[in-house]
Amino acid sequence: MTDILFANTYFLRHDPKEFRNMNLYAPLGTLYAAAFLMQKGYSAAVFDTMLADSEEDLKASLEQHKSKYMVIYDDTFNYLTKMCLSRMREAAFRMSEIAKEFGCTVIVSGSDSVDHLEKYFTHKVDYAICGEGEQTLGELLDYLTGKSKAELSSINGLAYLSGGKITRTAPRKPLKELDTLPFPAWDLIDIDRYRELWLKHHGYFSMNLVTTRGCPFHCNWCAKPIYGQVYNSHSPEYISQHMKLLKEKYSPDHIWFCDDIFGLKPGWTTKFDETVNQDGSKIPFKCLSRADLLLKEDNISHLASAGCQSVWMGAESGSQKILDAMDKGTTVEEIYESTRLLKKHGIKTCFFLQFGYTGETKTEIDKTIKMVNDLMPDDIGISVSYPLPGTKFYDRVASQMKSKHNWELSDDFEMMFDGTYSTEFYRVLHTVVHKQYRTRQLLHEPLKRFSSLWKLPIYWVGWMKSTRKLKSFT
Repeated sequence: MTDILFANTYFLRHDPKEFRNMNLYAPLGTLYAAAFLMQKGYSAAVFDTMLADSEEDLKASLEQHKSKYMVIYDDTFNYLTKMCLSRMREAAFRMSEIAKEFGCTVIVSGSDSVDHLEKYFTHKVDYAICGEGEQTLGELLDYLTGKSKAELSSINGLAYLSGGKITRTAPRKPLKELDTLPFPAWDLIDIDRYRELWLKHHGYFSMNLVTTRGCPFHCNWCAKPIYGQVYNSHSPEYISQHMKLLKEKYSPDHIWFCDDIFGLKPGWTTKFDETVNQDGSKIPFKCLSRADLLLKEDNISHLASAGCQSVWMGAESGSQKILDAMDKGTTVEEIYESTRLLKKHGIKTCFFLQFGYTGETKTEIDKTIKMVNDLMPDDIGISVSYPLPGTKFYDRVASQMKSKHNWELSDDFEMMFDGTYSTEFYRVLHTVVHKQYRTRQLLHEPLKRFSSLWKLPIYWVGWMKSTRKLKSFT
């Protein structure tokens, strides 16, 4: 018998686009929570939704482990989870119902449950964690098992039903000393299966790590229901030792640092570079950053020295008007300069782009496309503005929103508010920009991409067809 069965709400199988891409990463936040509870003396297991076929697979895990407590603990380090997709919400509801059929006490923790407490309690949830989860979960389990005599109402960061009404306790302050956390419970998941799938689909094996929690910047479309407007950081030494453990035990070829922003703390990247080289823990990696941050403290050269292969930059738009409207705090000039320096140091540069923000017209769209054509990043990811509760952007467009408030899947691309153009326009724009970019990419470096040149006519034809369709909207 296992005390606690953990699960995450994101099912790779339920997201066709991501299932095709097969960039699968373990539920890191869930594994941190499991490790924390195990350190407190509880036994734990994980029902890994990244590898499962459906919610119904949970029954076999419940039968195997006979757990009294089912904890649906979202991986808040995974941006796909943070999108609060409605298909994954349905999965959470079904898992909760299944767990109750097996007599479990059900606890949830995640961004979506914080935003929609009433819906989760309607679907058999007993307790919901509001905010950073490990400490609240530990105190709740101590209360439920009788290890603690504290009152339920004294546990900060918790929501539960009392007299048929939702009761929320005082907020819990985020943990500052992150190095006090044990390493994630990697042994609770099937690492061999992850390696097998990575090698089959990509030819290398990648694992995920995180160095920080939270983000101090003020992009007004970014929801922060877990950590709020603060961030805390692991030390470079902690991360280096974590990498060394992974290197010795699992031999990954690559690491994805899934922080919102990598190397936020002044001097952190410099020390990280020094530490991983001294410890022999260096592993090639990719990370996420901002144009302005990359230009500080010689960060780019230290990233290169520490093993960085690629940086995904939140470029968002080539229009300063739009960046300012987003409260992004970066400039188009910084995007150009940081891209130039990344390329100079041999680091691949990738852009996150966002279309459809309020006030964006064809002029702003053209500036974004020009920026991509000028800089030719190594990859691009395109989305449309997606209002989430708790953001200034959501408040600004709430009166325009229709009945649908969440995307069903990660490639839904539906406009949730009255943008300048329709959903269909932005879906076609997405295709046009991608086809144009891929065509130019192949023409730009034909020798490096010789094996893919057969795709050129396909990209070209797709680009032309989509462009004609796009013009019909304008």
